[in-house]
Amino acid sequence: MNAHTFGVLLLGGAGLALVVWVLHKLGKALAAIAETLAAAAVVFLALWWLLKGLGWLVKQIVTHPRTTLVVLAIAAWCRWWGWLSLLLAVLMLAAGLTAWWWLHLVSFDQWAGRFLRSWWFRWAVYAPKLPGWLHACGLSVKDDSIPVDVTVTLVGRKKISRNQQPSRVRIPKVKRVKSGPSWDEVRVELVPGQKPEDFDDAARALASARKVARCQVREVAPNVVSIDFQRRDLLAHPVPCPDLDEAAVDLRRVWAGRTEYGQDWHVPLHGSGSHTLTAGASGAGKNSVMWCPLVSIGPAIRDGLVRVSGIDPKGMELAYGRGIFHRYAVTGKDTLEVLDDLVAAMDERKAEFAGRVRTVPISREHPLELVEFDEIGALTKYIDRKTREQIVEKVALLTTQGRALGFTVRGYVQEPTKDTVPVRELFPRRICLRVTAKTHVGMVLGDQAYERGAWANRIEESAAGVGYVWGEGLREPLRVRAGWVPDETVKALEAFVTAG
Repeated sequence: MNAHTFGVLLLGGAGLALVVWVLHKLGKALAAIAETLAAAAVVFLALWWLLKGLGWLVKQIVTHPRTTLVVLAIAAWCRWWGWLSLLLAVLMLAAGLTAWWWLHLVSFDQWAGRFLRSWWFRWAVYAPKLPGWLHACGLSVKDDSIPVDVTVTLVGRKKISRNQQPSRVRIPKVKRVKSGPSWDEVRVELVPGQKPEDFDDAARALASARKVARCQVREVAPNVVSIDFQRRDLLAHPVPCPDLDEAAVDLRRVWAGRTEYGQDWHVPLHGSGSHTLTAGASGAGKNSVMWCPLVSIGPAIRDGLVRVSGIDPKGMELAYGRGIFHRYAVTGKDTLEVLDDLVAAMDERKAEFAGRVRTVPISREHPLELVEFDEIGALTKYIDRKTREQIVEKVALLTTQGRALGFTVRGYVQEPTKDTVPVRELFPRRICLRVTAKTHVGMVLGDQAYERGAWANRIEESAAGVGYVWGEGLREPLRVRAGWVPDETVKALEAFVTAG
C-alpha cells in the first residue's frame, strides 16, 4: 500500500467518523425534541381531557342538577362518613317519606312525590326506553348520505357506491320529564327533518308502546313537543253534580264536571264560546252535559238572571223538569214559535242597546236567554222542508247575533253530519261524547282532532258523560266527564227554581 492510498483511507475514515459524530449529535437533538414534543402532547391531551371533563360535568349539573348533586352528595358522604351511615340515613329518609305519604297524600305529592316520580321515570323509563319506542314508531331520521354513481350501458345499469360507511340514525332527545298524579309529560327535542304532526300521527302507537290507554302530543315550541302519557284514568268513575246552594254564579265559568287532569271543568254560558254543540250516540251522556250546568246556575235561574227555553222533540228529557223552562216546545210548530219569540226579543235588545254598549249586561230586566235544543237533528232534517228551513234560519240568527245580546244556544245531536245539522259551523265550542264512527270525531271537533288524541269512538258504553272538548281557548282536545245528575236532583232543581 503506497502513501497515496493510505492517505485516502485515512481521510475517508476521518470523514466517516465525522459523519457518525454529526449523526449522533443530531440524533440526540432529535430525541430531545421528540421527548419535548411528546411531553407537550401528553400535557396538552391531559389538559384537553380535563377541560372536556369539566365541561361535561358543568353540562350535567346545568341540565340534570338534581341527579348530579345527589350523586356528588352520595360520593362525598361515603368519602367522609362511610357507606354504613349513608345506608342508615337513606332508610330513615325513606321511612319519613312513607309516613308522610300515608298520613297526607296531597301535601306529599305536592312537595315531594311529583319530584321523586319525575326523577325516577326519567332515568328508569323514558331515558332508556323512549328512544327505542320513537324509532319503532317511525319517529327517527336516517342520514342516507352515501354518494352513488350510476353507470348506464346498452345492456343495463350498475350502481357503484363510493362510500360504504353505515348511515347514522338520529332520534329526538329527552329534554324534560314532569310527572303528575295521572299524567307524565315528556318533552323531546325534534331533529331536523321532523315536524310536530309526525308525532300526532304516532300517538296511538306510542300509547301502545308505553302500555297506557291514552297518549297526547302538544307542541310547546317550534322544535319541542310534549308527549303526554296517561298512567291513571281519573274519569273512570261517575262525577257527582254539585248540591244546590246560594253561592254566587259566574255565567262565564259554570261548573260542568271534571277534566282528565283532575281539575274542575267549567263551561261558558254567556260571552265568548257560549254557543255549544254536543254530539254523542244514544246513552253517551248528553243529558249530563245539559243538566249539570243548569244545576250549577240554579240560583241565577230562580232570581230571574237566566231564562231557560227548552226544545224537546222527544217530549221526554226536558219534560221531567218542565217547571224550569220559561218556554217549552215539542213539535216543529211549537219550536218555530219559541224561536220566533227569541228572535223578536233579540231584535228588541238590539234596538235598545245599539250604539250604547258592545255587550248587553245581564240583569233581571235583560236576563240571559239560554236555549237548550235537545235532538236538534230531529227538527233540522226529519220534518217538512218549509218548517225545517225556517228553524235553521232562526237558529242561525241566534248563533250569529246572540252572543253580545245575551242569547245562547246549546244543541245536542246524535248524528253530527252536515246534512243533519246545517248550522254546525256556527257553534264555536264543540263537545264530542261517545260516537259510533271515527269520522264523526272530525265532523264534531274539526280536522285532525282524532290524530291529536280525541278518540271519542273508543269510549266505552259504561262511561256515560265522558267526551272531548275542543273550541275557543283550547289548543288541544280536552277529555272531560260531565257531572251525573240523577232524577231526584232534577226534581229538586225544579222545586228550587219555582219556589215562591
